[in-house]
Amino acid sequence: MAGRGPRATGGGRRQTEDARASGTRAEDSLVSDLVPDAAVVRIRDLAGRPRGTGFVADHHGTVITSHEAVDGLARLVLHAAGDRTCLVTADAVTPLPALDLALVRTEGLDVDPLPVTVRDRVESGTYVRIAAGCWREARVLHATSVTYAATDRFHLLDEAMELAIGTDGRDALRLGGGAAGGPVLDAGTGAVVGVLGTALHSGHRDVGFAVPLRPAPGGPLADLRARNAATVPASGADLNLAGVLELTATSVGQD
Repeated sequence: MAGRGPRATGGGRRQTEDARASGTRAEDSLVSDLVPDAAVVRIRDLAGRPRGTGFVADHHGTVITSHEAVDGLARLVLHAAGDRTCLVTADAVTPLPALDLALVRTEGLDVDPLPVTVRDRVESGTYVRIAAGCWREARVLHATSVTYAATDRFHLLDEAMELAIGTDGRDALRLGGGAAGGPVLDAGTGAVVGVLGTALHSGHRDVGFAVPLRPAPGGPLADLRARNAATVPASGADLNLAGVLELTATSVGQD
């Protein structure tokens, strides 16, 4: 039997914390390998301050982001990989504050669109990847009511997604940290199931929140979702029309 070693002090705790941090970094690195940074569009004000992120949802360059990222701005600059930028004015923005979402028309970013989920809801326990400083892993806990604090008024959102995420991830989701509007991807299908919110509040402080991208009955978001489903292939539980056409073409090509 091994002899009893020296009494554990803070060093043991530090080693444990370092190991956890190392594991988190390795996990985040793996997620980054699976999802390219080029998929994310970064949003800044004219002074260069980060306002949020977003993703392209169709081949016309329409960006879905959080309302927080554009709230109160007359002009904003969107940045994509390869130093590509696009300056837009308020008339290029479709604000949807009641959903904490916004749609932004852009040109010249040359970013491939991401597929959007076709499901009505995301099950509790689903693992997701979130764009918050880097690509991180999180887990959907459940749907919950939150309050979105826009500049002009408060909005009650009934079914925001509550996310379990590590300490580093929670820090990245702080208000003003630039993570607002980041896509939340289903780890299995790669489809976007929601966007991150940093101005969403409830009684729980140790979790993150995201706004779900669910089918809408009509309006600009519904139109965008329809274009996405018809032109950006998704598979698995998020199989859409474009995915079916892609599978059919592959099958025909193999015959």
